[in-house]
Amino acid sequence: MTDISALKAALGDIRTEDNPAIVKQKSRDFFWYSPVLKRELDAVTGDLIVTPKSEAEIIQVLKACYAQGVPVTPRGSGTGNYGQAMPLSGGVVLNLAEMNAIKSVAPGRVVTEPGAVLAHIDRETRKTGQELRLHPSTYNTASLAGFIAGGSGGVGSINWGGLRDLGNVLRLRIVTMEEEPRVLELGGWDLQKVMHAYGTNGIITEVEVPLDVAYDWVDVVVGFDDYMRAVRFADLLANSDGLLFKEIATVAAPVPHDYFLRHQKFLKKTDSVVLLMVAPHAIDPFLALAAREKAEIRYRSDTASEAEKKGLPPVYELTWNHTTLRGLRVDPSITYLQVLYPFPDHVEKVGRMTEIFGDEVPGHLEFIRFDGNVACTGLPIVRYTSDERLDEIIAIHEDNGCPIFNPHRYTLEEGGMKQTNEVQLAFKREADPKGLLNPGKMVAWENPDFDWKSNKVFLFPGLRATS
Repeated sequence: MTDISALKAALGDIRTEDNPAIVKQKSRDFFWYSPVLKRELDAVTGDLIVTPKSEAEIIQVLKACYAQGVPVTPRGSGTGNYGQAMPLSGGVVLNLAEMNAIKSVAPGRVVTEPGAVLAHIDRETRKTGQELRLHPSTYNTASLAGFIAGGSGGVGSINWGGLRDLGNVLRLRIVTMEEEPRVLELGGWDLQKVMHAYGTNGIITEVEVPLDVAYDWVDVVVGFDDYMRAVRFADLLANSDGLLFKEIATVAAPVPHDYFLRHQKFLKKTDSVVLLMVAPHAIDPFLALAAREKAEIRYRSDTASEAEKKGLPPVYELTWNHTTLRGLRVDPSITYLQVLYPFPDHVEKVGRMTEIFGDEVPGHLEFIRFDGNVACTGLPIVRYTSDERLDEIIAIHEDNGCPIFNPHRYTLEEGGMKQTNEVQLAFKREADPKGLLNPGKMVAWENPDFDWKSNKVFLFPGLRATS
């Protein structure tokens, strides 16, 4: 049990909060997208929220927690979906939201503190005609370091691939969890030590990422009476080298009409849609291609009236996991999966899964660059009935060559890598020798003998929950 009084004394003037209701609220993310995680994590809470305002204060916090053996779980904006920032062993929730300065903007790059919100960064970089390459659908609330530590890709991945692709992050500055915390600058391949590691082996204090040319992207919604027609059209667009998009997604009927309530007036009940962000100079050639393919344009932000646009979310807030969020608001019984449909037969794999599952698993694809090729990742809606059926759906996908990155697990490996990340594990041994950073999230640290073949639910043995 954390000695709150002793820890507060060691922290001095650094802002803390121990009101149980506030601590619990700051100990949560969007884990409840998963009915499995909702049962396992619903009562998880920390003991103390600590809000540093500088790297020096982070060092002071980590030093005090190391001395007292107190776990530390870093938190940005809490927009993750599978418990990345939830303190399984209690202890300190390190709230980095107030370290949000945008330090510098230069041609092709921006440097920020960890808590800088993506939309706020773009607001500044757009003054120089530049914008972030990648962002999640939670663009308006997500922090940059949180995105790097917990995310994998998003809007912009059709051009730039995933966050872990070399060049999409330029530099990270981190603090280690040792008796005397060290400040390290990581670049190149060393970035892989801490990217998408949930803060298990270092606290990010500064981020440098590349920028791209900014455009006033045009939101477009295209309707089809057949989902696979929508998929083939999206794949055609993704492979049209002369056109420029920042987002290409497909969503199967009846999800768009039933769940995209503010866009419902533009849609038919039977519409499967392609959701696009199109560069203004690409609109005319895109329309020519759409006409040839007999694609029906349901909505364009550049031609819609102010009355039509009033209250509409941007199209990226219909994509990625905002699709799931909008569905949950209408039908709380649904959940989702994360699927990869590998190149080169990704369209055929999508067709096979669509035929097998039909409306039990309505399709949702995000087209991306993957190892230099166009492929698609899926976040399909699942009409959840039981854990057993969910496991069957996962097994059928994997038996058909469609790997699942399981959003119903909260560990790094089970949710994505499906094996030990030896680079991250080795760095954790060096940077967090007591295992105090976000404990319970790295299987290779907590349970080196974990059976990867059976890949059963891994529940952290030290899970700290309160009723």
